Amino acid sequence: MANEKYQRFDAADYVNGLDDIAAYLEIALEDSAEDPTAVPRALGVIARSQNMSELARRVGMSRDGLYKALSADGNPTWSTILKVTNALGLRFELHAVA
Repeated sequence: MANEKYQRFDAADYVNGLDDIAAYLEIALEDSAEDPTAVPRALGVIARSQNMSELARRVGMSRDGLYKALSADGNPTWSTILKVTNALGLRFELHAVA
């Protein structure tokens, strides 16, 4: 048992397809009231699950710049968040809460 090896968990390995991406981002949005970094970090996971270089090109950023913006220490602008979600084929919608 002392020689057991564990692989590091990376959510990016499990976010595949638009439905998974949308669900993951929706959970991050719900968490963002308590953790303002939740959405950028979730977008970073999603970006890693996709082709980061291609996504950066569509957003108009360098690959390194996108990694940095969506990292745990990043501080992306709202514009960057919208560009990334649009490049992923998603959009934010607001709904009235009863």
